[in-house]
Amino acid sequence: MPFDTQRVLRAIEALPLGEVRLMEVCGTHTMAIAKSGIRSLLPENVKLLSGPGCPVCVTPPEVIDAVLELAMRPDVILTTYGDMVRVPGSTPGDNLSRRRALGARVEVVYSPVDAVKLARENPDKEVVFLGVGFETTAPGTAAAVLTAQEQGVENFSLFSMLKTVEPALRALIASEGFNVQGFLCPGHVATILGEEGFRFLPEEFGLPAVISGFEGEDILFSVYLLLRQLADQKPRVQNEYTRAVAPNGNPLARAMMEKCFAPRRDIWRGLGEIEASGLKLRDELAAYDAEKKFAIRYPEAKPVTACRCGEVITGRLAPQECPLFSRRCTPEDPVGPCMVSSEGACAAAYKYQTV
Repeated sequence: MPFDTQRVLRAIEALPLGEVRLMEVCGTHTMAIAKSGIRSLLPENVKLLSGPGCPVCVTPPEVIDAVLELAMRPDVILTTYGDMVRVPGSTPGDNLSRRRALGARVEVVYSPVDAVKLARENPDKEVVFLGVGFETTAPGTAAAVLTAQEQGVENFSLFSMLKTVEPALRALIASEGFNVQGFLCPGHVATILGEEGFRFLPEEFGLPAVISGFEGEDILFSVYLLLRQLADQKPRVQNEYTRAVAPNGNPLARAMMEKCFAPRRDIWRGLGEIEASGLKLRDELAAYDAEKKFAIRYPEAKPVTACRCGEVITGRLAPQECPLFSRRCTPEDPVGPCMVSSEGACAAAYKYQTV
């Protein structure tokens, strides 16, 4: 049966609710919501906010500063996904693209295994892969490290900036001024964690949670399910994305993560330091840990600029409310990571501001 958008919208409007603020915590959802114009279809009492779901956006500037310093070592080839090349550190305009112009060797790869291959082809160089992402990308990153170990590729290492979703959501909920009544949960992360990965939201905090797919129809129906839970006062986890997400997720992928990584305290843009929210390589894989191999030290965080990315990714500010948005900060000349990343809330708002 074809999806009936108007029927869903009528059902939403009929629910006896006051103002409701819902948050997605997935960069792909951020872009899909903006592209499909869902916000403009919803009644005025329903607000959709973007949360800390873009891995590039939540990486703090002091970590980027350390990456930029590492990139300038003549013996290093830095490999990364494309979004990271333009993310600025503490100094506006200073990013991996600029460092590459200054002589650093920075290579964009499509998979961490490509970085292992590059290390084999360049035995006289140290090849470092910047591991960015959440539980979605962590298993593939783990596979690359294990591949390097099995093949004896000793000049490959991982600079882990991997993070986990649950500790960040707990920190967000505990933060001052938190005002969200339900979560659109990330479908990609849920393919790994399953429904169990988000059960803490209703069971501990009384917050509805719906795992959503990425089509406009998926997201609109998931919004309805969240609002229905609120109207019924029966918070729970619902899985709208059943075509991809199993109740128990992907146990093999989680086992791969467990074999390679251990949790650690980590820094998030907009949320600060969060206990057990990052992933580091286990001690038995220390030879492939770039932070240890190069004795990386993080510079002290510099004073916050006019960029308001930290407030945007915690739902406290809409992108358009940032004084730099579409003026000083554009996709062509970005100031903050939310405008750089293809999944950033500011980039989505800018690209689809007329939708």
